[in-house]
Amino acid sequence: MFPLAAPTRKSWLPEVLADLEALLVDHAHCEKKAASTAMALIYRYPERPEMMAPLSRLAREELHHFERVLDLIHSRGFEFKRMFPSPYASELVKQVRREDPNKLMDTLLVCALIEARSHERMVILAEGFAQIGDSELAEFYTTLLASEARHKREYLDMAYRYFEENEVRERLEILAAAEVAVLSTPGPEPRMHS
Repeated sequence: MFPLAAPTRKSWLPEVLADLEALLVDHAHCEKKAASTAMALIYRYPERPEMMAPLSRLAREELHHFERVLDLIHSRGFEFKRMFPSPYASELVKQVRREDPNKLMDTLLVCALIEARSHERMVILAEGFAQIGDSELAEFYTTLLASEARHKREYLDMAYRYFEENEVRERLEILAAAEVAVLSTPGPEPRMHS
């Protein structure tokens, strides 16, 4: 489960399965935002050349996932539209310190936590869809697991590359606790990160 401090609550799966359209549309928005975050890091830190290629690959992969979710939305007769996002990511970003180099470390660790939570939730979704007999979505979420795990590792590796291991571990522990606190108060509607 590392770097997560606690597992997803048991009630999350039935909540999101009750509104499949909202789950898929929110998932598409999450993939789009993940690509945007990777690109923002490329623009913000050009003096860190070792980050450029991994972040570029990550952004392309997230956009590919975005397109795959869009295809599922349309094939299910749903519509991709604007949504009120869960407070999850915005609350986590509030934990990021404002000055570099701490800002970079916190941003990388928050990204790793989001990817780790996404991975955990996609495992839950793959199993949940398999149990209800939706083999298409069970297979879809299973195919995303390796890349979600890799994205978490890439963000963690970048943090460890630029910062002292003990400092990263201590800060990760603090941010992981904050991530669990954010999830302890679910938003008004079920989301990937509610």
